Amino acid sequence: MPEDSKVKVEVKTDPAVKETPETDENDVAGKTVSEEASETLEDRLETAEAEAKESYDRFLRISAEFENYKKRTRREVEDFRKYANESLIKDLLSVVDNLERAVESSNTDSANDQLREGVDLTLKEILKIFEKYQVEPIEALEKAFDPTVHQAVSQEVSEAHPENTVIREFQRGYTIHGRLLRPAMVVVSKSERAAETDTGPGSDEKENES
Repeated sequence: MPEDSKVKVEVKTDPAVKETPETDENDVAGKTVSEEASETLEDRLETAEAEAKESYDRFLRISAEFENYKKRTRREVEDFRKYANESLIKDLLSVVDNLERAVESSNTDSANDQLREGVDLTLKEILKIFEKYQVEPIEALEKAFDPTVHQAVSQEVSEAHPENTVIREFQRGYTIHGRLLRPAMVVVSKSERAAETDTGPGSDEKENES
């Protein structure tokens, strides 16, 4: 067949059908790497925030514990300053007791006036030292018996006083900064009725039965 007689065939494409661009594998890979990197950064950020919060909470706890420690230490130092001389003052109490007895016994003897004055001055000086260190005597006579500061050595019948009233004091009690240093040794009153209950007829039998 002659070349001129060849039929030219033209392929027409439908304009409504658009060619689909080829997808670049490198672009897909790039997007995947970018998303993974973003997720990794978000995870790191969340982890860092959690660690920061935990560190802050730990800091708050340590700060609170340190403040409590400072307060406790301050109280301990104050208590030490207040009561550091407690044992020394306890030893001096017997000296005060003897001086008080000496003053009382010399009141009836006029020949010992000078001696009594000297002992009295010594006693007053020691009591001034006690006052300086917040050592105070406990009021006992004519007061209601208080077992927290009084030590009853005996009971006596007394119609002149209400029951359980301190009517005599054998040894004076003291406090230091409001804390008991030594209780007062006292005699406490009781009514005749209570005395009859304690020593009345049949009391020996009750004791034997018990």
